[in-house]
Amino acid sequence: MKKKSIIGIWMHATKSWMRLSVLMILMACCGLQAEAQGLEATPEDALELTGRPIFGHAIYYTGKEIYNGEEIDTYMFAEVYCFGKLVFKNKREAKKYYKIAANIKKVYPIAVEIQKEVQQQINHMDSLPDKAARDVYMKQMEKQLKKKYTPRLKELTFTQGKLLIKLIDRQLGRTSYQLIKQYMGGFKAGFYNAFATLFGASLKKHYDAEVDDRLTERCILLIESGQM
Repeated sequence: MKKKSIIGIWMHATKSWMRLSVLMILMACCGLQAEAQGLEATPEDALELTGRPIFGHAIYYTGKEIYNGEEIDTYMFAEVYCFGKLVFKNKREAKKYYKIAANIKKVYPIAVEIQKEVQQQINHMDSLPDKAARDVYMKQMEKQLKKKYTPRLKELTFTQGKLLIKLIDRQLGRTSYQLIKQYMGGFKAGFYNAFATLFGASLKKHYDAEVDDRLTERCILLIESGQM
């Protein structure tokens, strides 16, 4: 009798555990189904997680035009980009995207500034008479640029630093390695790249707006137009 009682209790517990297991599986499936439906990216999410736009939406005055016999002022608006809504598989994926966007908002203005600085220096160097004059000027500029940008670059995280390397390629159409090699020589280019590889980065990294960096490109276009 005692033996039957123990068996009965065991069978009851087993059935209960099976029912509970089935219930848990069904709940998990419902959760996966809800997750598969996706979370849409909204402007409100972007504002909350990445802050206010850092660029305004530009409006340009283009003069006067005659319309229905009346002279009126005319304006041209900067480009506005329309993308399909991003749909994330889960909150983790959404958080990852907005983290990328926040990093871009911090790093992109630096990349734009560096672009202007480098182009200005390149134009000046190209106007110098010979290599000796360019070498002297380059040494002076190297010191000035280090002094100007080192404090700001030190504030960047490792991820933001790697992003900046790619954005320099986007802005200038040349990798950091190519720029250093062209204006400071192959030895320094190799040295700086070797130093970067110690930390898992590469100055030879290209920006790929179509595949690897498509979400980054999307963010940049929205940031440039004042939409993010």
